[in-house]
Amino acid sequence: MEFSAQQIADLLEGSIEGNPEATVNNLSKIEEGSPGTLSFLANPQYASYIYKTQASIVIVANDFVAEEEVKSTLIRVEQPYQAFAKLLELYNQFKHNKHGIDPESKISESAKIGENCYIGAFTYIGDNVSIGDNCKIYPGCYIGDNSSIGDNALFFSSTKVYSDCVLGNNITLHSGVVIGGDGFGFAPNNDSYDKVAQIGNVIIEDHVEIGANTTVDRATLGSTIIRKGVKLDNLIQVAHNVEIGENTVIAAQSGIAGSSKIGSNCMIGGQVGIIGHLNIGNNVKIAAQSGVAAHVKDDAIIQGSPAFAIGDYKKSYVYFRKLVKMANDIDNLKKQVQSK
Repeated sequence: MEFSAQQIADLLEGSIEGNPEATVNNLSKIEEGSPGTLSFLANPQYASYIYKTQASIVIVANDFVAEEEVKSTLIRVEQPYQAFAKLLELYNQFKHNKHGIDPESKISESAKIGENCYIGAFTYIGDNVSIGDNCKIYPGCYIGDNSSIGDNALFFSSTKVYSDCVLGNNITLHSGVVIGGDGFGFAPNNDSYDKVAQIGNVIIEDHVEIGANTTVDRATLGSTIIRKGVKLDNLIQVAHNVEIGENTVIAAQSGIAGSSKIGSNCMIGGQVGIIGHLNIGNNVKIAAQSGVAAHVKDDAIIQGSPAFAIGDYKKSYVYFRKLVKMANDIDNLKKQVQSK
């Protein structure tokens, strides 16, 4: 599907410099632009590419000043990156604009499916499931009994939602996500372990996105809760009865042990480990590969394993790096003292 520079400029409320009839049918990075593609320039480090890119249309800032001739048609906007992001989202919506229920899916007679939904082949939807409007559920998904899903869900292939879970509106689950698997609950019994039944559920509020192969375990009792606006990367483990506050973002390969509570607007780096039953405050930042073993107050920035204030960590690291030399110096001093 082709779009003209004029159509794009109207959508972005931008101004055109060049041919308003120039058309594009794809998107590209500015350094890889080819005829028929749309690109953008937001980072000044890439400015040199605008003079040699083959992209037909480039989105630039209103204050961009060309130092050489630019062959591409320019669309000037206030914020090029945000404008391009808007176009990416529209393109993504168009790409996922599927409808209809595949006859090779299996849907319980007691399930309720909203309007304008897509359900792909080999998807199973259990008893008393409720699915809202405009949901896209790709092939091979599983939604267990008594679960409910709001409007505008996007579930990629092979996602699993176990029974009794409650998901809000505008939820995106990428391939391999498992919502509501059993928490890791076992009671020691002499030389073995007895399983503790996990009879709670998972609640996910609106506008949450969860990356591929991330798992969110159901609660032992009550609910594991992912609050509104949370973004979870790929390969994250969220254990039973954890609560993650609004708009918190967590990078890949992090793990949160049972019953820990994480506040709102936190930023947690990759490969962070948080032990169980901790309270992490609001607006906390945790550096990658940190191990958190104590409660964290609001607005803290921490690093290390065990993690502590990032300023103290950086000062301490100066000495960490010199430990071998310092030990050798001490040994030499001891030898000098002993030789006298």
